[in-house]
Amino acid sequence: YGDHRDLHLSIRRQRQMCIRDSVCTGNSARSIIAEAIINNNFNNKFKAYSAGSNPTGKINSDIKKFLEMKNYDLSKITSKNFDIFINSEIKMDHVITVCNNANNEVCPIWPKKDQIIHWDIEDPVSKLINLNENEKNNIILNTFNVINEKIKNWIKNEEQ
Repeated sequence: YGDHRDLHLSIRRQRQMCIRDSVCTGNSARSIIAEAIINNNFNNKFKAYSAGSNPTGKINSDIKKFLEMKNYDLSKITSKNFDIFINSEIKMDHVITVCNNANNEVCPIWPKKDQIIHWDIEDPVSKLINLNENEKNNIILNTFNVINEKIKNWIKNEEQ
C-alpha cells in the first residue's frame, strides 16, 4: 500500500471544487464515488472529474458494480493522473481532501493551501477482501452515504 493520491474536482460555472483522496488503490473508490454522485445527482450545478497521483487505471470492480446498481452513468468516469489538473487552465476555488487520518494516509499536496477543506473518510476497499456481495454492498453503501451527505452539506453551505 503505497502513497497513492486521488483527486476529485468539480466545476460550477466559474467556481471549481477539487476533492482529493489518498488511497492505496489509486483513484478507484472514494473520489470515484464522489464524482459519480456529483455528475449524476448535481449535474445541473456541477461537473466533476477524479484523478490520482498513482491511478490504477480502473474503478474498483465492487465500487463500479455498486454505482451501476444505482443506475449511475460511469461512461465518462476514469482513473487518471491528477498532474493533468495542476497546470491546467482549470483553476480551483476549493480543494477537499478525503484522506483517512486514522489509517495514516498521506493527503496529497495542492499548490494553494488556503483552498483546502478536509473530509476524513475511511477507504472502503481495504475492507472488501474475502466478503460476500451483501457484505461488500453494505460497506460501500456506508461510504457512499457518508460522501453523499458531505457533498449535500457542502453544496448547501456554498449556496447560502
